[in-house]
Amino acid sequence: MDPFQIFGLQIAMSFLTWGLLARWYVAPRLAAMPWPDALMPLLFVHAFRYVGMVFLVPTMVKSPLPPAFADPVAYGDLAASVLAFAAIFAVRARAGAAVPLAWIANVVGAVDLVNAYYRGLTLQPDVGAAYYIPAFIVPALFVTHAMMFKMLLTRRPTPG
Repeated sequence: MDPFQIFGLQIAMSFLTWGLLARWYVAPRLAAMPWPDALMPLLFVHAFRYVGMVFLVPTMVKSPLPPAFADPVAYGDLAASVLAFAAIFAVRARAGAAVPLAWIANVVGAVDLVNAYYRGLTLQPDVGAAYYIPAFIVPALFVTHAMMFKMLLTRRPTPG
């Protein structure tokens, strides 16, 4: 197998693994919780997206990445993290902005991931040690986005 095929296989296996974990273990537990309590752990996963700033750190990538890849991917992840934190605080406070902020965080975060994969496929940057992000972490992020979309579409916040 060439490196691109290995990378694709790793991504596919990560999607399968995260998807099964979510379906068999996480989703049943979240379904039993009140809406705000169930949404919080999914949002916290995305609060860690500031890690995507690693694409701007020269010592973490094999060579300087093209700005057409590194800048939108790194800053998109930072924006997703900030929005996740905003939604976390709003949900925690049971603020009226909780649902809109959760939607915004989820949509912006999901679009950012699609954009990052697209840029990665078209520009094929050598991300070096940051390889684990698209191969292992991004599939988990997509799975949790799907879980949040389902929750936002099918569950209503409980007063609280």
